[in-house]
Amino acid sequence: MLAEEAFNELYPENDAPTFELKYSGKFKGYNANITHHKLNNHIVFKLSRNWKDVSDEIKKGLLQSLLVKVYKSDKRNKTTHAIDFYNNFLRAVPKYSIADEIDPELEDSFSRVNDQYFNGLMNKPNLVWGAKSNRQLGCFDYGSNTIKISSVLNEADSWLLDYVMYHEMLHKKHLFVQKNGRSFHHTTDFKNDEKKYNNFHIVDKALKDFLKKKIKKRFLLFDF
Repeated sequence: MLAEEAFNELYPENDAPTFELKYSGKFKGYNANITHHKLNNHIVFKLSRNWKDVSDEIKKGLLQSLLVKVYKSDKRNKTTHAIDFYNNFLRAVPKYSIADEIDPELEDSFSRVNDQYFNGLMNKPNLVWGAKSNRQLGCFDYGSNTIKISSVLNEADSWLLDYVMYHEMLHKKHLFVQKNGRSFHHTTDFKNDEKKYNNFHIVDKALKDFLKKKIKKRFLLFDF
């Protein structure tokens, strides 16, 4: 079984748990998750259906990447050729995915930023609103080629939305770097590009002020 092979290659000295591998239509793109039932030492992998047609070597790398998260107490940096194949595959997904979920307001923001900072050359990803979070204002999901923006920015001026969009577009540009079994998303090149945004420090402060006002207003609404 592929899951057992993936585990034994990573942890040959450990007693293997029992495994279950399921494909689910609930995941978009090439996403997946892992659940470890410690009581009976049983691991369940859930993969998007897109993974059915992917080679076993790349799929094994996905399973091993998930296993490393479960066994993170093991301080040794774990990496394999299969994990390298998986990471290379994941980095390629945004280049060849077709975007079919695009919010018009976010599309306008993406286009403005793309024209100004990327010469209009960045391929459009999926662009969707996420939960109304003050903490995570945006994210780029490699597995589904999706930029998700916090709904709290629905009420922000367009130039603040564009600033967050720029940050997520940089994730799409730079992707991630794998080193010693760890993924790094905010590399030196990423941070240098981030500072190229016009009036970076001013806009960053304005965004923080906007969020503070939102939090203060929320508490005032519940001030009895």
